[in-house]
Amino acid sequence: MDVTNVIELISGVALFLFGMTLMGDGLKKVAGSKLELVLYRLTSSAWKGILLGTGVTAVIQSSSATSVMVVGFVNSGMMKFRQAIGIIMGAILGTSVTGWIICLSSLQGGGGWIKLISTTTITGVVAVIGIILRMFSKKPSRNHVGDILMGFAVLMFGMSAMSGAVSPLRESEEFIRIFTSFSQPVLGILVGALFTCAIQSASAAVGILQALAVTGAVDFAVALPIVMGIAIGAALPVLLSALGANAHGKRTAFVYLLIDVLGAVILGIIFYGVNAIHPLPIMNHTMTAVSVAALNTVFRLLTVLVLTPFIGLLEKLACLIIRDKEDSGKTLPDMERLEERFLNHPTLAIEQCRNVINSMAEKARDNLLDSLDLLKNFSDEKFAKVREDEDEVDRYEDSLGTYLVKVTSVELTETQNEDVSKFLHTLSDIERISDHALNIAETAQEIHDKSMSFSPVASHEIAVMQAAVTEILNLTICAFVQNDLEKAARVEPLEELIDYLCDELKLHHVDRLQKGTCTLNQGFVFNDLLTNFERVSDHCSNIAVAMIELESDSFDTHEYLSSIKEMKQASFNEYFEEYRKKYAI
Repeated sequence: MDVTNVIELISGVALFLFGMTLMGDGLKKVAGSKLELVLYRLTSSAWKGILLGTGVTAVIQSSSATSVMVVGFVNSGMMKFRQAIGIIMGAILGTSVTGWIICLSSLQGGGGWIKLISTTTITGVVAVIGIILRMFSKKPSRNHVGDILMGFAVLMFGMSAMSGAVSPLRESEEFIRIFTSFSQPVLGILVGALFTCAIQSASAAVGILQALAVTGAVDFAVALPIVMGIAIGAALPVLLSALGANAHGKRTAFVYLLIDVLGAVILGIIFYGVNAIHPLPIMNHTMTAVSVAALNTVFRLLTVLVLTPFIGLLEKLACLIIRDKEDSGKTLPDMERLEERFLNHPTLAIEQCRNVINSMAEKARDNLLDSLDLLKNFSDEKFAKVREDEDEVDRYEDSLGTYLVKVTSVELTETQNEDVSKFLHTLSDIERISDHALNIAETAQEIHDKSMSFSPVASHEIAVMQAAVTEILNLTICAFVQNDLEKAARVEPLEELIDYLCDELKLHHVDRLQKGTCTLNQGFVFNDLLTNFERVSDHCSNIAVAMIELESDSFDTHEYLSSIKEMKQASFNEYFEEYRKKYAI
């Protein structure tokens, strides 16, 4: 094997790894978005988790990606650690599918029609279709399919290059002697683990082993410990992903390593024990790409079958090894759902943003309702709670705003872009509603501290406005959380009525000042309340408009509001009249 062969081998490995990455990324974009949500929603039993983990990993071609997602689920409190163990087992099994795909590179053509199923022909056809989709299609979904096909073609070319580069080694006695030494179990496992840690891909490590099988130096005795080591080495990326995670997240990453180590130890003891008592003829069997893939799958399948009944024991063992009393049993706040690990999986990231912003919206609504209650039943404890909740809503806005900006930095589908735009447009309005809750609470504190009382007429007007503001607030938050456009359409008519009432009540207040039935100090407080009521309804209108406009692929608040009021749509007039009668002064 000369320098040319070494360069060819290195280039083959580079193409192989690039092809795997390109194909895996394409698969994630085409199918991963749906599978990510299914993964954490449908794991009620261990076997269901194993099947889901296997299926998702087989599709996205990466046990590390699946496992890192699961670490994020557990770390954010979305999934229990025990549920995650089943998915991790499925991921360990599902990653063996790549080896079977690589086996296609061993297809050899003969003459006539047989040439049509040769590796060269298949790879060429796939490459042509892939590049056509990638270059000439304007649809992102077809571009991603093109990526998958191009990735597959590059992977096949890389595999062929590796096989061609190492083929001269079949004549090298030194190589055969060195490689045969890996049949010593501990050495073979160590080599497999270290090599996989270096390239951080179990699928790629198995693929390279399959390429080396063409030399004839890889027999079963060599392949088995290396395959065991590859399984163990694949845990490194998952362990690295758990840096900074809480105790549950670290245990989830650790259990990946634990399963592979226990699988290698248990199956290794059984197999080598039997072989010591009665030498097995399979030990001298020369491996091929197909038999390496089969060995990898069987080893992983047996590991899962042997350890599945002991999931409870694995859970206890992981908890025993990784202790963290501070995090144990701790209820995580909503904001910890915003996992950095989900940024590579936009569907998950956006789903968590949706959950968190919904919680933020409901908290802002509850805070405003609490502040309105202070106008009648003031207490220092309730006032302190409004202030504390307002601070919490501010923290929601900071965390969500930062996280959403990070989400926009990755490639998103059209629907995902709409969701992110809606969240960004409504985030500040929700936070401002909570700000006005604190303003109203401070006004209530002033009324209480100065022992103010309004005239019966003014008290009635405030009560009517409170009822209208309470309805528009509940209507808006309900529409936002449920993404209900019909409810959102009712917000603007009520907002216009509240604006009208505020103007009318300010005139009433001037009349009372002139007649002496209201003092100047009472007037300032009365106007402050009306201003806050009006601003809250404005923010509710902004939220509803964002929902409606973004649904129609445009966003122009002023144009939308102008068109509604100019056209006086039948539904708008109907709702406005309904609210006008309901909140007549």
